[in-house]
This record gives sequence, structure tokens and C-alpha cells, in this order.
Amino acid sequence: MFGFGKKKVAENDANLYAPVTGELINLENVSDPVFAGKMMGDGFAVEPNGGDIVSPVAGEVTLQQGHAVGIKRVDGLEILVHIGIDTVSLNGAPFSPQVKVGDIVSGGDTLSVVDWQSIETAQLPKTTMVLITNSADKLDNLTTNVGSVTAGEQVGQAIAIN
Repeated sequence: MFGFGKKKVAENDANLYAPVTGELINLENVSDPVFAGKMMGDGFAVEPNGGDIVSPVAGEVTLQQGHAVGIKRVDGLEILVHIGIDTVSLNGAPFSPQVKVGDIVSGGDTLSVVDWQSIETAQLPKTTMVLITNSADKLDNLTTNVGSVTAGEQVGQAIAIN
């Protein structure tokens, strides 16, 4: 009657959303060869201008490690949002997670508040990657639009293999 006790269900949404405001670039242009070589999966990256990190997809949060958030979509695609390069070395200090494992998110929902100045002070790249970690097995087609983006704005689609 009132919806008490009902678990929120992830929407089936093939769209990709900008995880942060900045400049969307092709993954091949990322300075880290592991990401640029797609060794962790296909995807895209954003050179941030600042602001919060928002969900690039709709789904269920499967991983929360400060510098990285994992989300599984309804269609089975597994997404990893990796905030900055080598930021794991900061032991979570610049990151204030806003979600926990098991949470259901929609594209554009806030995942983390980031102290970008701390990352700059540590002289680490702020490049934020959106990776489809099971792209070799599950990804049929990925399209993104490079250029200036605003956090939460639709920037493309990822279509899973049926």
C-alpha cells in the first residue's frame, strides 16, 4: 500500500552518462597504458573540471573503494568508475562515498564527493574512467560523444549482447 519494505529495482537503461563535468575523451587517449590499452575493458574517460562523481549508468552498486565504484546493469554489463590515475595510493583520503554496495542508482545519481585539490597536490592525473569490465564477453556496441560534457548528461550508449 505505501511501498514499505519494497526494494528499489534498477531500471533497464542502455544509456551512458557523464560521470563528472569536463572533457570526454576516447579511452585510447588516457595517459595510463593499462586503461588506454583497454586491459580493464572498453569504455571512455573524462578529464574533470571538478564537481561530484555521478553514476554513468543505472544499476546496482557492487563495489565501493573510494577511488573506484562498481555498478552492474540489469543487462549484465559490469561498469567500473575509476576516479583518477594511481589515486589508490591516496588511501581513500580525497573521496567521500555517497553510496554503498547494494544500493540501486540511476544515471546521474551522486556516487562520490571528491577533493580534487588533494589529487592535484599529490600530482596525480584526475582523469576519470568509465570501464565496462566484462566488455569482451558482454558488450555488443559502445558509442560515446567526445567533447565538453556536464555531469549526468547522456553521452552515449552501451548495448549488451543478448
